[in-house]
Amino acid sequence: MQHAVGSPLPPPHRPGQGPHADWAQAAHHPGAPQGPAPVPPPPPGFPGAGPAPTVGPVPPAPPQHTPAPPPPDTTGHVPLPPGGPVGMPAVPPAAAAVPDPAATTLAVLLIGPAGAGKTSVAKYWADHRRVPTAHISLDDVREWVRSGYANPQSGWNDNSEAQYRLARRTCGFAARNFLANGISCILDDAVFPDRPVVGLGGWKRHVGPGLLPVVILPGLDIVLERNAERTGNRRLTDEEVARIHGRMAGWYGSGLPIIDNSQLDVPATARVLDEVLARAIASPPSW
Repeated sequence: MQHAVGSPLPPPHRPGQGPHADWAQAAHHPGAPQGPAPVPPPPPGFPGAGPAPTVGPVPPAPPQHTPAPPPPDTTGHVPLPPGGPVGMPAVPPAAAAVPDPAATTLAVLLIGPAGAGKTSVAKYWADHRRVPTAHISLDDVREWVRSGYANPQSGWNDNSEAQYRLARRTCGFAARNFLANGISCILDDAVFPDRPVVGLGGWKRHVGPGLLPVVILPGLDIVLERNAERTGNRRLTDEEVARIHGRMAGWYGSGLPIIDNSQLDVPATARVLDEVLARAIASPPSW
């Protein structure tokens, strides 16, 4: 837009002002009358300066939007440290004398023969803790294999051994993942004392030295009675139960805590387990 003929030119700019100072001032006073945009005078000494060109308001620069940061991960997943095993549970010094296992993040391995009640005790213990706790059953994970399941009842062979090892690694990874997210876990497995490298050694490799093993070993008559109530792949022959129970007796003298739950129901066994774990936290067993 050009100034009307005879309109006086705007005064020269004062120091510290640019050619758009009046626009900025008008922008801060939206109620002020908006007149024609001022036209800067031609440079001094410019020969033959013609009519001032039409000057319109300079459109404001588009706002520069800073990309918003990605939303925080709300799934609760905590990446596992590469190869970082689970350490021993930290107990505050004030509570070290009488630790409370019900309020401590723990990793527990419940060992026992078929029919000892370790799965029932593990489920009950996990259900009644004051902190989040997961139950991880090795037999459940092994039975994830539907086609091609190598049933040990049909004979222990390379396939059943491979599936057992695969299930143990899967359980170990699951336990570490739960623990890394602040969730305790209890695993149950029939670990044999005459194969410590395969049994306890495997769990220590997959979970870490902070795993607390506890053996549940009732009398043979109790184990046979409980096994008779089982169905499917979980039920073994009496001969197999007796053989496994005899091998489990090797845990006596191993230094691991042993619970004889022959005369205890599931809740009572869980309470004894808490007492055993309290002592294990204060003085971890060597294994």
